[in-house]
Parts: sequence; structure tokens; C-alpha cells
Amino acid sequence: MMMNNSSELTNDSTTLLLGLKVTSRNSSYVIPGLYDLSTEDTNWVLTSSFIIFTMQTGFGMLESGCVSLKNEVNIMMKNVIDIVLGGFTYWLFGYGMSYGRGPLSNSFIGIGDFLLDPPVNDPLMGQIFAAFLFQLSFATTATTIVSGAMAERCNFKAYCLFSFLNTIIYCIPSGWVWGEQGFLNQLGAVDIAGSGPVHLIGGTAAFASAYMLGPRMGRYADGYDPLPLGNPVNACMGLFVLWWGWLAFNSGSTYGVSGAKWQYAARAAVMTMMGSFGGGIISCGAWEALVIGSIGALLCVLTMPLFDRLHVDDPVGASSVHGVCGVWGVIAVGLFADNPIPLDTTNGRSGLFKGGDWYLLAIQTLSAFCLTGWGIGSTLLLLYFVNKIVPIRMDANEELLGADLMEHRIRHSQIGLSRAISALAPIKIDLNKIAGIQPIGLNPGHEKSLAQLRAADDKLQQWQIYLNQTERRSGLRRKSLGTIFRRNSKTIHITERNGKNSFKDSYKGKNNDFSTSTPSRFTEPDSSFVWLD
Repeated sequence: MMMNNSSELTNDSTTLLLGLKVTSRNSSYVIPGLYDLSTEDTNWVLTSSFIIFTMQTGFGMLESGCVSLKNEVNIMMKNVIDIVLGGFTYWLFGYGMSYGRGPLSNSFIGIGDFLLDPPVNDPLMGQIFAAFLFQLSFATTATTIVSGAMAERCNFKAYCLFSFLNTIIYCIPSGWVWGEQGFLNQLGAVDIAGSGPVHLIGGTAAFASAYMLGPRMGRYADGYDPLPLGNPVNACMGLFVLWWGWLAFNSGSTYGVSGAKWQYAARAAVMTMMGSFGGGIISCGAWEALVIGSIGALLCVLTMPLFDRLHVDDPVGASSVHGVCGVWGVIAVGLFADNPIPLDTTNGRSGLFKGGDWYLLAIQTLSAFCLTGWGIGSTLLLLYFVNKIVPIRMDANEELLGADLMEHRIRHSQIGLSRAISALAPIKIDLNKIAGIQPIGLNPGHEKSLAQLRAADDKLQQWQIYLNQTERRSGLRRKSLGTIFRRNSKTIHITERNGKNSFKDSYKGKNNDFSTSTPSRFTEPDSSFVWLD
């Protein structure tokens, strides 16, 4: 009996100590609810994070499809930089600026939990890493939105520095909305899947970046109509990849599937699909999603040409799609939100059109105002600082040749580089480094071998012409050199017949076939002979 009592006492003590350790860990890290994840919740959050990261592929394909061919690799590299540098700085200090719960944290900025790395014996290690990865996927999405608006004229080195510091632009306002200490969160602001911290911040930063850089060279020389897409197929493929990603973005924002969360996760997925026709707010019904999305689409198509008339050149329309529609998405919660019982997502409040009072609408409007001001102001300030270190705008001559060639040494065969270099020859620009760059998609060794074969064939034809002329002068019938020197190759002769090209294949034997017993009559070289690559 004493042994049983001792065992029970030991178990109770262990449980108590574990509970105290968990409580202590929660009290010193971010929001307790942020780490309140069961095993199934953690699986849901991790899986959603993985899918959200695939949106970088969608952004890259969409943006590369919207720009000219000579800049498509550059825009893809910017998306890579957003993950590498932006992700690094988010781990370094971004996460702590949003959710840090150190003694110096305040309603404006969180301080603490920098260089996040919980020890392996921490009972919340898994939840902490899952929460960090999920928030990281949101942060990188917000920073990537800006890259498309800066396409085709931004200095790549300057963009790397901008991407490294752009974490600050996202992390501080995300702490206002989602952080325990954030003043908008304490006032009751509602944002489930990032309409404010992700879309609105990314869109307003895109607007400020496009304004700061100025329009592309010649963008409005022929009016305000959109420029031709570099690769429409890539743009459409990017759309579908992003569509897939938004499903995880919105459904994953239930932050789990335990309890009643799974029901709202399923609802969020359906509302996202409806929102494709309409907008996708997790706590709205189908008809509200259609209305929200329809109004958002209308605002987008109206503001894109408006920004062009203001000479704010945004190649991918991020300022309208994410910025303007982000403002509408934040405000729409104050109009259409339901109280998602039993969850406390809206703090028990409903939107104005769902029987609620004006409070939620007022708070959402205040959130939109604060986030818009921060997104534009902080981006202009950051770009001003970056421009003092590295010019943010490409050189005009480099812009004409394309960022792929000038920044990444990638030459596209479809682009008239020789003509561009000839036009820029009188201008003081060093073209020696790019003059010898081989076009992509070709094997330089193979091309050199083909050039040698062409030269040998040209030499052979010259000798045939010479022998033919000598034969005519002497009146002697000579054996054609082509009969003696034969090579195993296949050439194509093009002759005109009734205005149409016809192809005649002729096969020549091996080089060691010296068949002199059967002389052949020399035939004039075909003037329409061509090499087909």
C-alpha cells in the first residue's frame, strides 16, 4: 500500500512538474494559444505550411509570364531571394518582432524569441516549430507580392538588400493584428487568413515600390494599354498553382482540425472556391463570398488602369489585386462576418449586415487605415535607405538589354541581342562581358562542331567550282572531287518547283570510300543549299 501511494505521489509530482514546465514555457513564449496544438492540429498546420510554400512556384510562374522574355529568369530569382533572405531574417528577428513576449514587448512591437531554437527537451518544441513554419509561410508570401511590381527595372543587388530588410515591413503590423500584445488585436480586430497583414501590406508595399522606381522605359509611349505577356501559358499555370495554395492558406488558418475547427476548415475551402468566383472569408456564407469576391474583382479592374494613368507601373497588378482588394477584404469582415460559435474568432461579434453593431466595422476600418499607412510609408523609407547604398533602378542601357543578360548572364536566343548591342555601341557601356555569352538551350561544343562541318563543306564546294572551271577550260572530263571525297552525312537540298519548296535527300558514303572505278559526272552546286539547325 505504501509503495502504491509512493508511486502515485511520484506520478502526481511528475505530472505537476511537467505542467509547471509547460505553463512556464507558454508564459515566456508568444501567445499561449499559438502553441496550443494537439498532434492532429500540428499535422494540419505543418501540411498547410508545406502547401503554402508551393505558392512561391505560382508567384514565380505568374510573374515571369507577365514580363518580357529577357527578364523572366530575373523575376524567378527574386522569388528565390524572398525565400532565402526573407526567411533567414524572419528567423533572425522577424518572428520575435511579431510574437515575442519579452519584458520589453509593447503594443507596437514584440521583443523576444529571436533566433528561435527551442531545446529538444522542451515539451513544446514541436508546437513551436510548427507555429514558426506556418507564420514563415505567411511572411514569405507577403514579401514575394512586392517582387512583381518591381519587375524589369529594379537593380538585382538592391532588391536583395530590400528583401533582406523587407521582413520588418511585414512583421510589425502582423504583430498588431495577431500578436497578443498588438493594439489592433486588443481592440478586437479580426483577420483570419491574412487579408490585412499579408495582402494589404504586400499590396501597399508593391504600390510604393512601383511608384518609387518609376515606370519602365517606354511603358506609356503608346498609351495605357497593357503590354503583351512574355509567356501567357506560364501566367495561367501560375494562376492554378496559386489557387491550390490559397486553399491551404485559408483552410490552414483554422490552425487545426480538433474540436469544431475541422468544420470551419472545410467551410473555408468551399468559401475559397466560391471566392474564386467571389472572395473567401472563413466566417461568411456562400452568397457573401460571391458578393465580396465580385466587388473585389470590380475594384481590381477599375484601379489597375487608374494606377497606370497615375504612371504607377505595376507589371503584375499587385497594387490592385492585393492592395486595393486587401483593403476591401479587411473592411468586408465588419459587414458580413458571422459569429463562428463555438470558436471565438470574432470575439463574439457579428458584422453589420449580420445583426452586429458598428463596432466591428469601425475596428476593421481602423485596421485598414493603419496597415495602408504603414505599408506605404515604411516601404518608401526602406527603399530610400537602400537607394543610398545601392541604386534601386537599373541603368537605362542594361534595362534595354534585359536583366537576365546583364544581371544573370543568361542570353535568350529569341531576343535580338546583336541589334541591341549595335544600337548601344556608341554609348559608354562595357559590353565585352556579355558579347560572348552563348544563348541558352544550345550546346556550345555541338555548335562549334557544326560550324567546322559547315566550313569544310563550303571549302569542298569551292574546290568543286574551281575544278569545274578548270575542266571547262581544258575541255577534259575530270572526275568530280565530290566522288573522291565523300563523308557520311545527310544534307538537304531545297529546289523551287512551281513556287513551292521540295526536299530531296542525298546520301554520301564514308570518307574512306575511294571508288575511282565508277566516275560520276560533276553536278553544279545547288545555289539553294542550306543548313537546317
